[in-house]
Amino acid sequence: MKIKIIIFFIILNLNAVNAETFLVDSNKIFKNLRCLVCQGQSVGDSNSEFAQTIKLVVRDQIKDGKTEKEIYEFLIEKYGDWIVYKPPLNKVNFVLWLFPYLVLVAGGTIIFLLLKKRDNH
Repeated sequence: MKIKIIIFFIILNLNAVNAETFLVDSNKIFKNLRCLVCQGQSVGDSNSEFAQTIKLVVRDQIKDGKTEKEIYEFLIEKYGDWIVYKPPLNKVNFVLWLFPYLVLVAGGTIIFLLLKKRDNH
């Protein structure tokens, strides 16, 4: 009898841990998804119909055993990179992230050459 009670509490504890993990994972994902209807709100913060639908989709995918990366890939495929606050690095994003540094280096070079030319005259 004691063993049955111990097993019951172990199973009960495992279910509680799984439920807590589900909540943590889904909330983390919700915070990283942009609501396409609301201005500047995450899906986790929004109450729009779109956000509610995305929450259901994410929960269903978690129940299906999808990883966080697979969920993001699915949503990016459907809605584009704009839906995630931290988009994956790809060719387009690489150019966007690199462009400000290129402008900074080019601007610094132009200023350096203009100052050098001014000192020579």
